Amino acid sequence: MSPSTELSTVVIVGSGIAGASAAQTLRSEGFAGRVVLIGDEPAPPYRRPTVSKDLLSGATAAEKTALRPDSFWKEQDIELVTGATAVELDARRKVLTLSSGETLHFSALLLATGGRARRLDGVSGADVFTLRSMVDADSLRESIRRTGSLLVIGGGLIGCEVAATARSLGADVTVLERDASLLSRIVPPDVSTMIASLHSENDVDVCTNVTLASLDVGDDGAALATAADGRTWSAGTVLVSVGTVPEVSLAVAAGLRVHNGITVDELFRTSADGVFAAGDAANIPGARGDERYRSEHWNGAQAQGIAAAHSILGKPTPFTDVPWGWSTQYGHTVQFAGATRVDDDYVVRGSIADRDFTAVAVREDTPVGAIAVGRPKDLRTVRTMIARGGTVDRVALADESVALTDVLAGDREGLATPAR
Repeated sequence: MSPSTELSTVVIVGSGIAGASAAQTLRSEGFAGRVVLIGDEPAPPYRRPTVSKDLLSGATAAEKTALRPDSFWKEQDIELVTGATAVELDARRKVLTLSSGETLHFSALLLATGGRARRLDGVSGADVFTLRSMVDADSLRESIRRTGSLLVIGGGLIGCEVAATARSLGADVTVLERDASLLSRIVPPDVSTMIASLHSENDVDVCTNVTLASLDVGDDGAALATAADGRTWSAGTVLVSVGTVPEVSLAVAAGLRVHNGITVDELFRTSADGVFAAGDAANIPGARGDERYRSEHWNGAQAQGIAAAHSILGKPTPFTDVPWGWSTQYGHTVQFAGATRVDDDYVVRGSIADRDFTAVAVREDTPVGAIAVGRPKDLRTVRTMIARGGTVDRVALADESVALTDVLAGDREGLATPAR
């Protein structure tokens, strides 16, 4: 599809970074037709990673998190519709219906619907929260300040970040994690131990191997969590942080192919003609064989939104982005990249104990992912390694006297072998 009279209106459902980046790309690439960007939140597009950090702490005002000044959308002639929900999609007729009853006819549609926080059955109450939005952050902050204590169910990225932020607000914090370690889906055990020590040093009670049997909220609003082994914990505020679910209800109702997200091809096309998907809700092809994945990180969603816009315009480019993200806890920034598995080996440069390292996940001598603390340049280099493919010499990779860029370039015999 190329910019022509055939492409007159592009509608984007979802005003997160994927949708907003797509809208901006359409304009920067010269598309002169109608662009409609629909968001279900009342706020214009904002930097969502701040929700669990600066926004939650109150250190940054909401208006400071805006992705662009309000005037930008008008200047770019992007119709920004906030506080609106898409309730019906007729992919064949290319018609989208909003909760207001308004119908939009489109030439191309991008579903950037993101995800929603997973909930625990039977767990609710005035001071039981999930965290996805600016509104959620405001409510959670008020409760933490009022009750002075927080129980975090789930030791993943959001759970750990909120625990650190709550400590900065002076709250007593306990983290309950069902697995044997924090961030077990993202980092190897040694790095998990380092992160757990950060929390312990800041007086967070980290409890792992917790199988939650019940979470009861009393009449006074206080919550009591009970584990299967009889251990109990109580707090005035509870955050349920047990992962996200891709928002696919609109796609399912419209008959699109869905499996752990909206299934798309390498050009972000769904199973319906003229309908694309990107961001947290999209299940996209991986770089290796039959691998597919769904990225839940800001940078990946941004890259996907840009790539999807190019495809909509008939200017597709190979999508070779290596997903990456970051987490800031107690002044330390943990960066991660690639697609790792629990059975991957890691080659470590630097010292995990000193919180200054790059751990490269290696599978059959091929770099597939990385975790870094205090070494952003290393992470960029390893992402290039992953995108290029090929094998590396593990000894050279671990040797800090050998620059990572040399390992990447393979300009010393035996340091790297390009993929064929």
